[in-house]
Amino acid sequence: MLDFGRVACGDLAFSGKREWLVTNGMGGYAMGTVSGVLTRRYHGLLVAALQPPVARTLLVTKLDESVIYDGENGCLYADRRAGGKVAPQGFVHLERFFLEGAAPVWRYAVGDELLEKRVWMEQGANTTYVLYRLTRASGPLRLRARALVNYRDHHGSTRGMQGFRCCKRAVESVAHGLRVGLREEGVPVYLLSSAGEAVPEPRWLRGYFLSEEAYQGLDELDDHVAVGRFDWTLQPGESVTLVATTEPDAGLDGAAAYARQRAHEERLLGRARPHLGPCGSAMEQLVLAADQFVVQRPIRAAAAGEAPEGHGRSVIAGYPWFGDWGRDTMISLPGLSLATGRFEVAAQILRTFAHYVSQGMLPNRFPDEGQAPEYNTVDATLWYFEAIRAYHEATHDDALLHDLFPVLADIVDWHVRGTRYQIHVDPADGLLYAGEPGVQLTWMDAKVEDWVVTPRTGKPVEVNALWYNALCIMAEFARLLVRSGGFSRFSPDEGSSLADYYTSLAEQARAGFARFWNAEAGYCYDVLGGPDGNDPSLRPNQLFAVSLPHSPLPPEQQKAVVDACARHLLTSHGLRSLDPRHPDYKGHHGGDRRTRDAAYHQGTAWGWLMGPFVSAHLKVYHDPALPRSFLAPLIHELDAHCVGSLSEIFDGDPPHAPRGCIAQAWTVAEVLRAWKELSVASMARL
Repeated sequence: MLDFGRVACGDLAFSGKREWLVTNGMGGYAMGTVSGVLTRRYHGLLVAALQPPVARTLLVTKLDESVIYDGENGCLYADRRAGGKVAPQGFVHLERFFLEGAAPVWRYAVGDELLEKRVWMEQGANTTYVLYRLTRASGPLRLRARALVNYRDHHGSTRGMQGFRCCKRAVESVAHGLRVGLREEGVPVYLLSSAGEAVPEPRWLRGYFLSEEAYQGLDELDDHVAVGRFDWTLQPGESVTLVATTEPDAGLDGAAAYARQRAHEERLLGRARPHLGPCGSAMEQLVLAADQFVVQRPIRAAAAGEAPEGHGRSVIAGYPWFGDWGRDTMISLPGLSLATGRFEVAAQILRTFAHYVSQGMLPNRFPDEGQAPEYNTVDATLWYFEAIRAYHEATHDDALLHDLFPVLADIVDWHVRGTRYQIHVDPADGLLYAGEPGVQLTWMDAKVEDWVVTPRTGKPVEVNALWYNALCIMAEFARLLVRSGGFSRFSPDEGSSLADYYTSLAEQARAGFARFWNAEAGYCYDVLGGPDGNDPSLRPNQLFAVSLPHSPLPPEQQKAVVDACARHLLTSHGLRSLDPRHPDYKGHHGGDRRTRDAAYHQGTAWGWLMGPFVSAHLKVYHDPALPRSFLAPLIHELDAHCVGSLSEIFDGDPPHAPRGCIAQAWTVAEVLRAWKELSVASMARL
């Protein structure tokens, strides 16, 4: 499935659109196209997280490889410069591209020789390995790799010197290779190999044309520094490794490093298999993809200026441009960690985010530059309750529940009395109101300068489905802790009273939720009480009033919601964010930023929404066979954008082409979670 032959690889329209990704568990990554042509500012061999998981910095862009074999020269790399011409076209020698685990593998054939190349990152280190092996030849092969480096934020681009040191002074020879310091204040990067010869040859290479950036109306040119070359002579069966790293003492044994990576992947698969049920190679590939989003995050210090209290875990929302977001993390947690049997990772994430709760709110996102968290979200905090519920259901870990219950209780109190952005419970109906001008608070959060595309001020349907679900969860947690003796702060009578309090809030919210039903349309309003009244737009948000464990809707309305979403919003790769019959519907996501963001939640299909749709369909129709067919086309997308992962969004119009981030946490997570749910349901029917 994730294996391309010579015809596909040699076709730039195909291999220039397929991308690969490897990560290091710190927020750092390496990525590029199968063809080797740079098409994004984010493409690089070493994008290091200098303040994990943020401050991601392009350090090593790529290697330009060439070979001399049997008297013939062959370029294996490919460039597109200003003007659009692609030269050289090394992909014409690419006989095969495939994934071995998560590692991309290229096989280049020139004459009867076959040179194999693998790329991966060391877990927990800003280190990328490139392993070459001459698997077939009738004589020696001379291999040369010219290294291109940079030193810029991964969101940026380089034009000219821009504060760089003179490149001749920036490069020096060290044992086993080269040390490069393009900026006086920056972290040096090391290019190392235990064999061959490293020769400094610094010079600027300018005008790399980035087609994906041009498509999005962004800066389309980038410059890099070629710092030197590595020369090796390989005999048949021999291998050599080049290491790109911020660590001068990084290990140079490529075979040993690759064995560590493969062992890491086998541990992940071994833990996941008992939990996912019967699964083939596609699900196992998603397990490896899931690991790419789990990263380290420091636990916040008690006071400003103090060192972090320790290291926790978080989730990168999507590669290449997103950092870790509270909403994405909590939605993704069940699929990334519980469905894959990594319960300790889930616990670490849940405890880490408890340290960042402020005024009853989880952070919306952690900026990539390392500033203070932003709290402009109403739903991320409510997803925290569901993530904890799912974790406890899977583990029965009362200790974590005991530790986090006070945090959850404080969150409820803040929401009842009111917190930022007018988030508060309306005492008249028990529903949550949220919003103020110029602020986007729900997951439909596109904003261009001062324009909030879908403000959804008022009482959004999914927010109140989540609020009702959270209150029911709190009542369950309170009763559970009373039964287990886990309420050290309360007597049993006080704990029972607390459970009754949450139950009464939930009942009021459930009664108030009845106002969402639009009897004329046969589905729910999207927002109640907005500046323009109730919003009757058909959007997928109402699915959560069905898919969450506690639904405020009666069964006949649950079925009507699922049927309406299936008829008008369902696509092969996710659910549209708006009904195509709506006058504001936009079926294509492309163009400059304003055009893209105008379509982002106005018709664009979202892969992650397939998860709640499958759950809702299973709840209503009780047949696990049919929902599995909804997942199949999305799983086939593993080879369509980022090879081995799933995209963020898709065009709302057929053929629903992939767009946005090439690898998105909640898309991968929700497919895994839904697959596990269907497997459990199938077993229950036997």
